[in-house]
Amino acid sequence: MLTLAIHWCKVKGLHEGKTLTRLLSNIARTLLDSVRDLLPIIVVVSFFQLAVLKQPIPNLDQILIGTLLVVVGLTLFIKGLEMALFPIGENIAYAFARKGSTFWLLLFAFALGFGTTIAEPALIAVSAEAANVAATAGLIPDVADERSSYALGLRFTVAVSVGIAILIGVIRIIKGWPLQYLIIGGYLGVVVMTVFAPKEIIGIAYDSGGVTTSTVTVPLVTALGVGLASSIQGRNPMIDGFGLIALASLTPMIFVMMYGMVIH
Repeated sequence: MLTLAIHWCKVKGLHEGKTLTRLLSNIARTLLDSVRDLLPIIVVVSFFQLAVLKQPIPNLDQILIGTLLVVVGLTLFIKGLEMALFPIGENIAYAFARKGSTFWLLLFAFALGFGTTIAEPALIAVSAEAANVAATAGLIPDVADERSSYALGLRFTVAVSVGIAILIGVIRIIKGWPLQYLIIGGYLGVVVMTVFAPKEIIGIAYDSGGVTTSTVTVPLVTALGVGLASSIQGRNPMIDGFGLIALASLTPMIFVMMYGMVIH
């Protein structure tokens, strides 16, 4: 019995050692990929700074440290997506498909779209900047409470629109609707809304469509679509699983222009 216990501990330790080695190897590979992905940006900035502007790079030590932090952060972020967010999204999609409850699936789709969007750092930054510009232009009173209220309203509007977009996208996957008709109809709605929306909000509305599809939203929403399409008989993950992000970048433009018409 003691011999078996010692053998089991050795086998378990060897297995854990191999797992750790494999994980470190994958992280190192991802780190090299991150350096490769950032290299063109570094080359372009360095070329124009040194060759075109003919000026030394300011605060070189801080830039090098910042670049190192970006590489490490990007590596950990990508690895985190692979290990956590993608599997979570796919597993939840499979679970809802097996449960067969359309109501809870649609409620989850809306909540996922809303929750991931309201937490988007890019949307938070754009909303705050839009509030500052609106205050400077005299569109809203230039006080902290008004700027905060304007930014929060803009964030909630975008988050609700993305939640609705993901809900519609899930219904599309379930029903097998062609994606192109929804996209064409949506952009026709954008064109119509552009005619009636205040000109001050149009640029913000168009930018809102881009900032919603960022670091937090894309991984979970993509995993949800692919997992759901994979778990429904007759659906093709390549054809039906993708397209949620396109809808998520479309609806904020319409909703933000509506928001602008209401508050102006």
